[in-house]
This record gives sequence, C-alpha cells and structure tokens, in this order.
Amino acid sequence: MANIKSQIKRIGTNEKARQRNASAKSAIRTASKKVRLAVEAKDLAKAEELLVKAFRLIDKSVSDGIQHQNTASRQKASLQRLVNSIKE
Repeated sequence: MANIKSQIKRIGTNEKARQRNASAKSAIRTASKKVRLAVEAKDLAKAEELLVKAFRLIDKSVSDGIQHQNTASRQKASLQRLVNSIKE
C-alpha cells in the first residue's frame, strides 16, 4: 500500500477509471452480440436498429479515450459487413 497521499488518491482514481472502462467495453460487447444475433435470425430491420446503437457506443468509447480509433473502426466495419451480408 502506498504511503504518499497523492499516490493513494491516484490509486482510487485509477480504480474508478478501470471500472468505468470495463463497463463501457462490456456494453460494446453486449451491443455487438445483439447485432450478431439479429443477423443470425435474418432480421434486417432489427439488425440495422441495433447497429446504430452499437456504433454510438463504439464512437463514444473513442471520444472518452477508452478505445483507439483504429480498434473502433475495425469493430464497426466488422458489424457493418455482417449486416450487409443479410441485405443481399
């Protein structure tokens, strides 16, 4: 355990950030899973609706500094590709 007051505060701050980041990443995984399930069910309308929500969460994670822009782009492209696969 740290003895220095500023380090004790830093440990607390880091823990709060870690929990917030974990929650955001979990929400992104859940949203992605919902899109995948809608695609498997061949439900285009629902998949497109869920895709918008997933994109919003992914974009927010980048603006909050939780994910790198390239990671977000890769995730979005993957989800978009899945939804496009049932359009045809």
